[in-house]
Amino acid sequence: MAETHVLFVEDDDVIREATTLALERDGFVVTAMPDGLSGLESFRAHRPDIALLDVMVPGMDGVSLCRRIRDESTVPVIMLSARADSIDVVLGLEAGADDYVTKPFDGSVLVARIRAVLRRFGHAGGPRGGGADEAGDAERGVLAFGDLEVDTEGMEVRKAGASVALTPTEMRLLLEFSTSPGTVLSRDRLLERVWDYDWGGDTRVVDVHVQRLRTKIGQDRIETVRGFGYKLKA
Repeated sequence: MAETHVLFVEDDDVIREATTLALERDGFVVTAMPDGLSGLESFRAHRPDIALLDVMVPGMDGVSLCRRIRDESTVPVIMLSARADSIDVVLGLEAGADDYVTKPFDGSVLVARIRAVLRRFGHAGGPRGGGADEAGDAERGVLAFGDLEVDTEGMEVRKAGASVALTPTEMRLLLEFSTSPGTVLSRDRLLERVWDYDWGGDTRVVDVHVQRLRTKIGQDRIETVRGFGYKLKA
């Protein structure tokens, strides 16, 4: 089994060294960089399996770095933030991050979150299917909602016939909605099913990802049910 390569961008020397050692003890291969510019260079050179980005790093901040990575790849990204209530958390998620962890953090918690994100990536990173006729689509499990088509086996999404590029987390979120069309899904359920949280997490993660998904599949496709959650219009 191939080792998982982690890109870790953190300007604090103590945190960078301690976290690197903790991740290496858990079997990860870590490339640690002290600033955003060197982090981007390392990403392009090594193409890691996952990126851990501190929000406040010099040269290019973590949010900007996340955007640059997302422009080039669907590799999972976890943001590290010193404050849970910081606007930086939302900015990081809007930039394309899959999750965030608040500092200071326990090493075991960070490892658990990394493994959860990687499981999602594996789930939504399946083989890409080619075109097919209507009967073939039905056999392969293509779900249709108006002009939106979700291929649950080929992991492809099309809107009005055009391919829609989703990150693995966005794909997993859409799969959760599309397999229960018309059903209101609570934020807690989505955190559990999509983010693998078996405890109450920050629902901002859900809200930002739903908004990102809406911009790609149509703003009116996912309806907000105030006080309860969201549902996909059947």
